Amino acid sequence: MATDWLGSIVSINCGESLGVYQGRVSAVDQVSQTISLTRPFHNGVKCLVPEVTFRAGDITELKILEIPGPGDSRQCGDSQQMETGIPGVGCQVGPSQNGTGKMLKKPLSSSAPQNIPRRTDGKNQDIIISPQQQCSKSYMDRHMETLTQSKGFRRRHNSWSSSSRHPNQVTPKKSGLKNGQMKSKDDECFGDDIEEIPDTDFDFEGNLALFDKAAVFEEIETYERRSGTRSRGTPNEKPARYRHDENILESEPIVYRRIVVPQNPNKEFCTDSGLVVPSVSYELHKKLLSVAEKHGLTLERRLEMTGVCASQMALSLLGGPNRLNPKNVHQRPTVALLCGPHVKGAQGISCGRHLSNHDVHVILFLPNFVKMLESITNELNLFSKTQGQQVSSVKDLPDTPVDLVINCLDCHENAFLRDQPWYKAVVDWANQNRAPVLSIDPPISEMELGIDAKWSLALGLPLPLGERAGRVYLCDIGIPQKVFQEVGINYHSPFGCKFVIPLHST
Repeated sequence: MATDWLGSIVSINCGESLGVYQGRVSAVDQVSQTISLTRPFHNGVKCLVPEVTFRAGDITELKILEIPGPGDSRQCGDSQQMETGIPGVGCQVGPSQNGTGKMLKKPLSSSAPQNIPRRTDGKNQDIIISPQQQCSKSYMDRHMETLTQSKGFRRRHNSWSSSSRHPNQVTPKKSGLKNGQMKSKDDECFGDDIEEIPDTDFDFEGNLALFDKAAVFEEIETYERRSGTRSRGTPNEKPARYRHDENILESEPIVYRRIVVPQNPNKEFCTDSGLVVPSVSYELHKKLLSVAEKHGLTLERRLEMTGVCASQMALSLLGGPNRLNPKNVHQRPTVALLCGPHVKGAQGISCGRHLSNHDVHVILFLPNFVKMLESITNELNLFSKTQGQQVSSVKDLPDTPVDLVINCLDCHENAFLRDQPWYKAVVDWANQNRAPVLSIDPPISEMELGIDAKWSLALGLPLPLGERAGRVYLCDIGIPQKVFQEVGINYHSPFGCKFVIPLHST
């Protein structure tokens, strides 16, 4: 009786500890209650040993996958056996006391392997497929069979699905025979009967509704939570997103009012970053410069710093690197510099010297006086060493519009200069030239402003300038912080990485 099962392909389940073995029965010993399999597979992987023997006590379940027919000549260890896997069809048996097992008439469960029919060549070769390949092949065949139910899939699509092969599937080699001994490629691909294709539409929406996306994602998140793949937070946590101008590091709250003056300011400004910059009176500003000069910030240093900052602002107003480069020599900008005989005029002369050093055509207007201030004399001496042009008459100023007019005519104290003929003539020329005007340290009173400015540059801290001053800019002239504290100003620099910043009215 036991010899009848020799050559059968069986699947032996030995429990969770030993796993599942598949192979062809090579020997059955009723005395010792053992069964041997040749060329076995352990959990779908080929074993390294050619034969494995099992005891009846170790067998939990035994399934017969294939029973050899009466005319089958294959025996144990047959060389024609394929090494790709074990077919999945047969009956289920349970271990008996004699070790042979009894055949059950109960059909296999849905989880049992299923036989997959496929075409073979003229030699009628046997194809053995592993359980993993059976699963993939069965899924692919069911999927292609569903697609063929659509109206658009006719003979060509149906034949393609039947002729396509799974990557792990064993394809019989071509024998090279002709004259009907082997089907040609066209017959194999297009040989199905078109009448077998059902003329029904495939319900894509109905099949799509069968997929529960929320349940799948919940299962994935549960698995990730248990396996610890998301160690930095729960799946429901959303990472914080920052803009390009936001700081990702925690810092102290920003204090926007970091400059406090002893007197109630008449006007307040704010920077681009939101810092509040209050204005100061002319008396407090004058006291601040006097204390700074006492500590070493002399007038010459202040003039030099003012000239550098004003020239930087003027260069940016003239076009910056787009205008001032070696390829635009023919577009050399022209600046008319209008200065009076006072310290404000000396600041303008210092600015004109730096502009001329940067290849800007500077025309300096300064009226003739018998006695000049020492600061003006020193600045004129340096300006004369540049390529700048100095004139003392309005007639020598250009008739055509210039690129920029820098106004340093007005002074905080000497208001009588507004009655001078040269002053009125220069003001008329500037108003008729139609060039944009930059005022350096303009006075507070709008009555003293004969020329409307587009931009105004304040020094240190701004004065309460009016609307005729245009847009106000602030420059750093190098006053130390303790000098501000000495005059009663709680000061923290609002300049950041710049020396000239724009101010906005609040």
